Amino acid sequence: MPEHSIIVRAEREYAVRVGRGILHEAPGMVAGATRVALLHAPTLDSAASRLAEHLRDGGVEVLSIELPDAEEAKTSDVLEHCWRLLGDAGFTRNDAILGFGGGATTDLAGFVAATWLRGINVVQIPTTVLGMVDAAVGGKTGINTTAGKNLVGAFYSPVGVLCDLDLLGSLPGSDLKAGLAEVVKVGLTSDPEILRLLQSDLAKATDPQGDVLTELIRRAVQVKADVVSQDFKETRQGSALGREVLNYGHTFGHAVEHLEHYTWRHGAAISVGMCFVAELARLDDRLTSDEVSVHRELLGSLGLPISYASGRWAELSDAMARDKKARGSVIRFVVLDGIGNPVAWDGPDPALLETAYAAIARD
Repeated sequence: MPEHSIIVRAEREYAVRVGRGILHEAPGMVAGATRVALLHAPTLDSAASRLAEHLRDGGVEVLSIELPDAEEAKTSDVLEHCWRLLGDAGFTRNDAILGFGGGATTDLAGFVAATWLRGINVVQIPTTVLGMVDAAVGGKTGINTTAGKNLVGAFYSPVGVLCDLDLLGSLPGSDLKAGLAEVVKVGLTSDPEILRLLQSDLAKATDPQGDVLTELIRRAVQVKADVVSQDFKETRQGSALGREVLNYGHTFGHAVEHLEHYTWRHGAAISVGMCFVAELARLDDRLTSDEVSVHRELLGSLGLPISYASGRWAELSDAMARDKKARGSVIRFVVLDGIGNPVAWDGPDPALLETAYAAIARD
């Protein structure tokens, strides 16, 4: 399979490498580092050991730091634990951080790197579809708080990202499909070829060894790289969305994650979030019923949720108001004026919001 290098130009330029059997490239991505702190999830002990061997063979010392699984890694306690280990080991600016795992791991690893000595190099090696197409690319780092998701963090670019698709072979099918929610998002907002590939043969699209999934990941990474290169810090210029386009479905989705105490997969929450904003757009005559059905049918075919529990609107509304995308009392949404045409909608009528929720609510 051909390998791809996708360039991101943010506060620094870096490459996202996409291919198979390319884990051996890791030492070259931390070239110049004396030591590397390898942050990884507990489910990746064996793979992390192989990665550490590659690094040591490349002449790099490795400090292995096992993190809690999934969103439990993204807390101030875990962040402080990592700082303490780096301090005990005497990490300097000549050293580097390597995040090896899913989106929560790379989010935490990036924030550790951004805050240690006011910033040392970080390389991200995502091991999930979600990590490859979203979390590891773009330089958003952070942790969760009791108030909400990713409310504490920093924009801090890696020096490189390595997406070895062979790592997806051991990924549970449910996790792979949840990660594809972010790929569907990009198809709905920016690249209709993604929708065509998913709709034409879902079995091939979800085969971790197949070329179709490789193409889907490559396309999604390319869209994100282009968006981030144009608008690194999500600074809206007039009516232009910039990086905010990547938030499609996320305002409602993050509220679901918060209410569910982060027990839902991110992709599952974003799936519901996209169905919510699709219904919101339909109520304002921005989307047709058929276009809303595209959301529901495609996400549903992946086994992702397309509805949420009824009777929780007050809690959801409160959580959305505290989302980092809100400005003052104004809740901000990305909606579609037709598939492939994302636009901003600040402060929709609360009655419309509640009606959109009713359309996806279930008993």
